[in-house]
Amino acid sequence: MTEISTPADIGLTRDAHVAIVEIRRPPHNFFDIELIRGLADLFEALDRDPGCRSIVLCAEGTAFCAGADFSRRERSAVPGAGATSNPLYDEAVRMFSCVKPVVAAVQGPAVGGGLGLALVADFRVASPQARFCANFNRLGFHPGFGLTVTLPRLIGAQKAGLLFYTGRRIGGEEAVSIGLADLLAPQDQVRAEAVKLAQEIALSAPLAVRSTRAALREGLAEQVRLAVAKEGAHQILQFATEDFKEGVAAMSARRPPRFQGR
Repeated sequence: MTEISTPADIGLTRDAHVAIVEIRRPPHNFFDIELIRGLADLFEALDRDPGCRSIVLCAEGTAFCAGADFSRRERSAVPGAGATSNPLYDEAVRMFSCVKPVVAAVQGPAVGGGLGLALVADFRVASPQARFCANFNRLGFHPGFGLTVTLPRLIGAQKAGLLFYTGRRIGGEEAVSIGLADLLAPQDQVRAEAVKLAQEIALSAPLAVRSTRAALREGLAEQVRLAVAKEGAHQILQFATEDFKEGVAAMSARRPPRFQGR
């Protein structure tokens, strides 16, 4: 494989034709635009590497990705004053546009935008301790990261609506049962099972896999691009509301939110 440099908070290792991409921001692996841009840059570099046939997306520690850290506004996914879109989502669209098959190893929480990141992958290997949560409405704002397209695409509009409106968390077993995850493995074996699946994919003819994947995901990146434009517009308006302030405060205090609809 081609030698590729990575930022300090993203690791890259190789296992034959499998590239293992690791987020290194424990314990929660929060993202910001720099992390998503770094992942997109790396995915695009791996697309150009003929020695890479599949990718495993994983994370250091016990969490996969807890989304944005709203307690640290300068590192969060909240656009600055006067913004009309969320530039983080432009980087997310780049990830959806990449052509190599991806397996996500979800050993723990995949929350909010972290769930959106997990759904960039073609397949998800989860542990019983994994927690999948689209908690946007519980924080006072509209879902993002293309989830209004990717989540109903996987589990149907009815189940997606249930997860969006309630913000409930579901474990790995339930995620597999509804099609949100594909395989269940013990927490300490999730990454190994994800690599095993990626190796199985890599044994197939790479040109055939690439064309088959393109057919199955035809139009997905464009759908996500259109979705994040709408999602971001809603979010920018709602980030200025009292409900958003209350949602973040309630999350920090670990109490039920008291929304006022303003």
